Amino acid sequence: MTLFSSRPTHRIGLIGQNAVQTASQKRQTRVYAPNPQYVLLMHETVLLALGLLLTMSLLATLAHRLRVPTPIFLVVGGLLISLLPGVPRIVLEPDLIFLVFLPPLLYEAAWFASWRELWRWRRIVLVLAFGLVILTATAVAYTAVWVIPGFTLALGFLLGGIISPPDAVAATSVLRDVDVPKSSVSILEGESLINDAASLIVFRFALSGVETGTFDWQAIALSFVSVTLIGVAVGLGVAGVFYCLYRWLNLQLRISILFTFIAPYIMYLLAEELHGSGVIAVVSGGLFLSTQSHQLFNHSMRLQNSSMWATIIFVINGIVFTLIGLELPVILDELKQYSYPLSTSLGYGLLMAALVIVVRLVFSLFASVFTDIAGRFITVAVRNVGWRGPIVLGWAGMRGVVSLAAALSVPLTLPNGVDFPQRPLLLLITFVVILVTLVLQGLTLPMLARWVRPQELIDRLPEDVQEKLIKQQLQEAALRELNQHYQDKVADNPLMADLKRRLETFLFAAKLTNSPEDRQLLTTYKEATERLHQAKRAELTRLGKEQKMDKEVLMKAEAQLDLEEEKRDHPIR
Repeated sequence: MTLFSSRPTHRIGLIGQNAVQTASQKRQTRVYAPNPQYVLLMHETVLLALGLLLTMSLLATLAHRLRVPTPIFLVVGGLLISLLPGVPRIVLEPDLIFLVFLPPLLYEAAWFASWRELWRWRRIVLVLAFGLVILTATAVAYTAVWVIPGFTLALGFLLGGIISPPDAVAATSVLRDVDVPKSSVSILEGESLINDAASLIVFRFALSGVETGTFDWQAIALSFVSVTLIGVAVGLGVAGVFYCLYRWLNLQLRISILFTFIAPYIMYLLAEELHGSGVIAVVSGGLFLSTQSHQLFNHSMRLQNSSMWATIIFVINGIVFTLIGLELPVILDELKQYSYPLSTSLGYGLLMAALVIVVRLVFSLFASVFTDIAGRFITVAVRNVGWRGPIVLGWAGMRGVVSLAAALSVPLTLPNGVDFPQRPLLLLITFVVILVTLVLQGLTLPMLARWVRPQELIDRLPEDVQEKLIKQQLQEAALRELNQHYQDKVADNPLMADLKRRLETFLFAAKLTNSPEDRQLLTTYKEATERLHQAKRAELTRLGKEQKMDKEVLMKAEAQLDLEEEKRDHPIR
């Protein structure tokens, strides 16, 4: 324990408030010299943030090289780094956890979610997102009251709200290289969109119960409904405003992309200000704008928007998973100050980890049986689900970003200034649950999926076949349009003739079989196109060394080559 006692502590968060107070004092005294302590704090914070980004990037790169799921490697890597002497402790301000991390994560998940898949699996998604979360929170609450001395029912539900929602990012990252049915992944992603809201609503009311000392079930049920409805209304309302801005204003490309980053924060803040669910607001607004994106964005906006969001989400997820490991010294220090036996506290954490794993497994298998029975009376997407898919879904219950954010957002003190009861124990239990589920379930989930071999629940063409059919039908539609409106111009216009020939060449290649002759044709074509691209690259490099070529023009040409090579790397076969 003494290993952590002499290290400096860095608190990241409400430094803006200090800046405002300092500026106010300067105006009063007419002294405009910068505060040295504030400048030093800013420099340390910037250096710490850069160090965290660099550490996260190196760990993610190493995880990719070692073929270990990135979230697991980041958590373990952060944990090991936190044990090194001299590594500063990072303490995040609880009030900023949800605001900084959750809105973009939820918005990105909603944006790329398939509304058709959500509607197809709506029953099982809602059952998992609401029913399983409430059941898990209840099981955790009563178990904690029964096992942990001094735990009230409100504290138990607070812990249940924290550790009940699984993390879809971790699960889908682990399953990326495993042959898992699309239906299972869609259910996991759909569940993650809503279960965060359900768990955080439970968390909110449990926190209110701890702070006020009352726990009115009827009021909680009514507030649950009102919070959800307000969140949906705010999310759709804000999304409607942004829809009008996108549709009616001729926005510049970068401003349009910036709006996609601003929108989730406005949805979240406005919903919370109106005492609604910020999570529900972001999800509902993101789903609405996603369904309208083909009308709002052109090709450039979609390409750059996807690239920006991919980088943002990678950074946020990477930082949060790394922080899970780095928070261990802070949690241990708080536990030591409150004189909790470490072995007993770890035992509570292992018990809760086992509890949430068992509850999810049992619930998933029960839901399969219930669906089979309910299918006799109502229409369900799939009646005979079997046991293979539910086993994989049940084991894919790794905890992560939301649980960490919820645990860290527990206030340090109650409104009356008294220390928040059992806060260090809440943090440690959450940390143990996250670590156990991520490492144990994350490392064994691919092996379980390969052993169980879950089957696709509906008839679905393989993804590569779908891609080939879509490309072929698009080219056929273009060729029909060309023959219908420009047939007379093909003969005397070499450009039009070349356009028609390229469409016909694509369709010819798409209809090739797997015979040796056809495979040889494709192999020769791919080799030739690769050599031609290499020749273009070499010539572009030579032109770049000449003084008469502007760098901006060269960069545009390089971007065009990049697009051509992207098409080459995604062949027509």
